[in-house]
Amino acid sequence: MILLSFDAAPRRHGHDDRVHPPPDSPGPTGPDPDRPPTPSRATASWPRSTQRRRGARLLGLDAARGLAVLGMFVAHFNPYQTFPDSTLQAIVSGRSAGLFAVLAGITTALLSGADDPPAGAAMRERRVRLAVRAVLLFGLGLALTALGTSVKEILTAFAALFLLALPILRVRPVLLAAAAALLAVLGPVVSFLLRAGIVGDEGVGETIAPWHLTSPAGIAHAALVLTVTGVYPLLTWAPFLLAGMAIGRLPLREAAVRRALVLGGATVTAACYGLSWLLTGPLGGYALMAADLGTDVAEARRLATTAIGAVPTVHPVALLTTAGHSGAPLEIGGVIGLSMVLLGVLLVLGDRVPGPLTPLIAVGSLALTCYVGHIVVIAILGPELLARLFIEHLYLVLVAMVVGALVLATVWRSRLGQGPLERPISYLCRRIAAPAAPRHLHPSEHRRPT
Repeated sequence: MILLSFDAAPRRHGHDDRVHPPPDSPGPTGPDPDRPPTPSRATASWPRSTQRRRGARLLGLDAARGLAVLGMFVAHFNPYQTFPDSTLQAIVSGRSAGLFAVLAGITTALLSGADDPPAGAAMRERRVRLAVRAVLLFGLGLALTALGTSVKEILTAFAALFLLALPILRVRPVLLAAAAALLAVLGPVVSFLLRAGIVGDEGVGETIAPWHLTSPAGIAHAALVLTVTGVYPLLTWAPFLLAGMAIGRLPLREAAVRRALVLGGATVTAACYGLSWLLTGPLGGYALMAADLGTDVAEARRLATTAIGAVPTVHPVALLTTAGHSGAPLEIGGVIGLSMVLLGVLLVLGDRVPGPLTPLIAVGSLALTCYVGHIVVIAILGPELLARLFIEHLYLVLVAMVVGALVLATVWRSRLGQGPLERPISYLCRRIAAPAAPRHLHPSEHRRPT
């Protein structure tokens, strides 16, 4: 389901004959904090304050990625994950994946220039990198689906979202935010209407599998799953990416921006969840739905909130829910707002007290490896053994997975830097994009986004 820390940080272009980052730059938020960056000829002449501001990792961003990954661990190793009244599952379901998607949008913005995206050949190189990353993630996602686990992988959806972002990498953050808000409302409504009257529920709750790509009919089905009916359809997941891109275009090191993220996110979250509660409860939304369906309010609530990726088409009132993975407008807005709050808080803590966050930061810097690894563990254990472990040991498996990820990621990051999946993906993105890199481009030649 990745945020993803997959490639090197975008650097300012200087007189050096290559613009891609040096090998000691493992993540989109800057060089590894345990290995000081080596200034190039281009950056050596810049003011030291500029080098620090542009070069250092945003540790809070890594911590947010780590939180998203561990939230997915909870969703998939919670022994009561199939129980509708599981509070723990209700907390992480949909929200971890949504945070992951917002962070993927931020990563997209950072990889394409952060708050000062380049133009011309420099931007072409960034687009090539993102396109290569999309292809690699798509293949990796198909491989995870082929393992046959119950986990609905998110990597193929992220691949599509990265490709969707390519034409809009230079769009201003205010326009990105406006597009995210508009699509958060219109996307679920259009999806509801399409599934209610045209495409039906074919492929609801699915992700793309390798066998879908072996025939024209299978490809058409895969396209439907990817855009409308799947677990992570573009119609309802594009807002997460756009919101993340808008955030990533802001100067995230500034205190005012961080305060705005926390206050603005808290306001959006409270408004979305409060409005949903008001419309479905006191104002009679579920009661109206129950009357129309000839059932009681409890059953109407269950029907409206039981969804995987797309709003149930049983009644329009279902569009007012904030249930996890529902794909409803207020759920999308609430998750984006919550992601803003978490990011703003973690950015501050990452700068001021990074020590206690070190294990979480390590998981976030190895997000792809940890995400893929936990699905591989599920495949190795198998459904029968996993079910028996849940019954006999309850939360022991979850605790072991979380603690193991925190410890192993910390050790790996401190000793080896980039993760075993992050490193080859970063390398391939740089190598394949290298021919598109401009030469002898000075930072003053950058242009502001349109």
